[in-house]
Amino acid sequence: MADEVKKGLEGVVVAESALSHIDGDAGKLVYRGYTIEDLARDASYEEVLYLLWHGELPTRDELNSFSESMADERAVDGGVMEIVRELAESDSNPMAALRTAVSMLATYDPDDSDSDPADREANLRKGRRITAKMPTILAAFTRIRNGDDPVEPRTDLGHAENFLYMLNDEEPDDVLADVFDQALVLHADHGLNASTFSAMVTASTLADLHSAMTSAIGTLSGSLHGGANANVMRMLKEVDDANQDPVEWVQDALNEGRRVAGFGHRVYNVKDPRAKILGEQSEELGEAAGDTKWYKMSVAIEDYINEEKGLAPNVDFYSASTYYQMGIPIDIYTPIFAVSRVGGWIAHVLEQYDDNRLIRPRAKYIGDEDAEFVPLDER
Repeated sequence: MADEVKKGLEGVVVAESALSHIDGDAGKLVYRGYTIEDLARDASYEEVLYLLWHGELPTRDELNSFSESMADERAVDGGVMEIVRELAESDSNPMAALRTAVSMLATYDPDDSDSDPADREANLRKGRRITAKMPTILAAFTRIRNGDDPVEPRTDLGHAENFLYMLNDEEPDDVLADVFDQALVLHADHGLNASTFSAMVTASTLADLHSAMTSAIGTLSGSLHGGANANVMRMLKEVDDANQDPVEWVQDALNEGRRVAGFGHRVYNVKDPRAKILGEQSEELGEAAGDTKWYKMSVAIEDYINEEKGLAPNVDFYSASTYYQMGIPIDIYTPIFAVSRVGGWIAHVLEQYDDNRLIRPRAKYIGDEDAEFVPLDER
């Protein structure tokens, strides 16, 4: 029916895309035809960015050139860093700070003021700058609010490795760097999720790339989209602090009407394939540290919720303990999500610009039809 309302646009197909495909019944995710398992195991985040933006995996020479061009853009202009410092010292929300800084990057981008919003080559340059600078902004914000000086980015480290270096002022070991790189790959794209769609709506007006990314970050900040992994870790810490069996804790929480974070997904009807990989990472990190309690706690909760509620964990459920065991502060989990997903956002915006039509849905009107206007003095 023409006037049928689809709340949340559920089941509505609004675009064609060659970027990522989700089979919710089979628990399958692919980027441009490559399974997420293959990419997480064998491809770096830079390779995945190249794949999403250019349509094919790079050769070694292409990857080297692309990675170098990304690394060269990591430094952030002084004016932006002043704002980052002000936001950090005023204890701003990390997502609000990241959104503000990314918006401000447009002021300093050499392509922004005069370029056609849909100029693909200009947008690829802008995309490299935004993607390269977001980790620098987030790491600086996190350090400044803790009373530490920002760490300048290095060009001789990979994207994931450099972020951990800027965050902790020391090079991560190979295990940490590899796990974090895999996490970035797993979060890089995921169909037409809310933040991606938000970016596309903004781009469809022929607004610039920075505006589209700012829209996406704002959308990701909502607890129903990007905030679940932080809520999962807070839940796990609450279980641990209570010194209670995790299954008993979950039973009590459910009896109190509380929601157990990290379960269920709008698209997947089975276990999120990314959760499987992140679960393995969580276990690996726990074994390396000699303490697998977070992983074991998570498995116990997963098994119970699956048996009692028929729900499977989503990507947030195991990313929580993975990040926590890496020493990453809980309240920057969602900004890290943005640091990764920006690659997918940019890819979808490029597709939108290439075949643009203004996204303008309609609403079914349910208000009054023939209200009689009463003059102000007679009301």
